[in-house]
Amino acid sequence: MNTNSSINMLDCLFILKGLGITLILCLCSMVLGSALGIFIGVMRTSRIKVVSYLSWVYIYIVRGTPLLMQLFLVYYGLPILMGYSISAFATATMGLTLYAAAYLAEIVKAGIQSVDSGQKEAAKALGMTSLQEFRYIVFPQALKVIIPPSAGFFIALIKDSSLVSAIGFMELTRSSKLVIARTFQPFTIYLIVALMYFIICYGLSKFSTYVEGGLNVDLEKQ
Repeated sequence: MNTNSSINMLDCLFILKGLGITLILCLCSMVLGSALGIFIGVMRTSRIKVVSYLSWVYIYIVRGTPLLMQLFLVYYGLPILMGYSISAFATATMGLTLYAAAYLAEIVKAGIQSVDSGQKEAAKALGMTSLQEFRYIVFPQALKVIIPPSAGFFIALIKDSSLVSAIGFMELTRSSKLVIARTFQPFTIYLIVALMYFIICYGLSKFSTYVEGGLNVDLEKQ
């Protein structure tokens, strides 16, 4: 066995390709998960007990089971239910989206409940509809509470996305494993990959801080 194989340019490009796929996967999951999370979060604050209960059941089940098991259930369960297989990318995106939505829903719920009830009553007194009240009064103020924990969750989601390699999806972690199998240099490769994850997560953290600061300024002007 050759344990001295060097890392060449093709290996680097292969890992960078995996990095690009990971970024696309996480971006899609964040966008779709945010949309679904907001919807479910609003359901959690609904005064209709059935709607609130159904959203609670979804959140309880997703948050109470490991992400890896959820990915396996989506990967192996959907072909059985639908009668045909779907791509690994679709499976990974769906699994991470459903996972993200459950956590973001609780964050959204906390943000909505943090808005003073007096402002909601004032909106009703002005004749605003429930949709107008949510759009112009509740949600802009709730964002101030929602953004910091959401950013923290997105950072965790980027790191958790490495689990999709278990279903054969060719993202950053899996591509690095294939390079290791050829070069037999796990320490060097994993060090490079860990640095990539760190740069992404650190950049997202700084960006969220910038957005949060800008949002605070906008709210103070209102």
